[in-house]
Amino acid sequence: MSNGNTLYLECRSGISGDMTVAALLDLGATEENLRAELAKLPVDGYEIQVKKIVKSGLLVSDFDVILEHEVPAHTHEHSHMHPHVHRSWADIEKMLLESDLKPRVKALSLQMFRTVAEAEAKVHGHPVDEVHFHEVGAVDSIVDIVGTAACLDELNVDKVVVSELTEGCGHIRCQHGVLPVPVPAVLEIAAAHHLTFHQIEQEGEMVTPTGAAIAALSEGQIPAAYCVKKVGMGAGKREYQNTNILRAMLIEEK
Repeated sequence: MSNGNTLYLECRSGISGDMTVAALLDLGATEENLRAELAKLPVDGYEIQVKKIVKSGLLVSDFDVILEHEVPAHTHEHSHMHPHVHRSWADIEKMLLESDLKPRVKALSLQMFRTVAEAEAKVHGHPVDEVHFHEVGAVDSIVDIVGTAACLDELNVDKVVVSELTEGCGHIRCQHGVLPVPVPAVLEIAAAHHLTFHQIEQEGEMVTPTGAAIAALSEGQIPAAYCVKKVGMGAGKREYQNTNILRAMLIEEK
């Protein structure tokens, strides 16, 4: 019998990296541990901001990565237009493998990055090692993925289950041009990891590649009956008709 926790991510407003970190911090992961793990990476030019905000009348946690020369309103989780230096998957893998991250934080980070790398490789027709990231290779997304891994480790999560992923519609502009929503990398991740979408009439991207890679950690179905031990809520940056939050729950199957 496992002694770890089961995490249920309720993705009714989609899922992104910063929403996940925020929800896990709200669930009980500590900012101190998060900062300690991030400090082990040879990545600079940013600061993180953790705060409580009220969204649709609910008190939730907000996590933001503020890059140098940018303002706190930087909505990185939905941007594909980063001018930052591109990093290849090989570069990121080497950085993570050579880091002093805790073993499980390192393993989870590698797993999530590899998920996106394989999807990007298939979409663009490149070998995985030659994939150069635009969104995920940016500093903020490295922080989101490693931050998620650090929080999962601290919360002793050994199983993740996710709801269907609510996704928007329309098109977004990125460095490759104008792409339909869901973007191709998200669709590839969903296909490879059997993720289920629920698409709604909401203009915009609600599931990012980083968010899809986190959802791809999911193992099995949501239990038919469970009790909720603890709840955390993380804020998304955009304003939609529906409340833009990710709910994270530690659950116990009954």
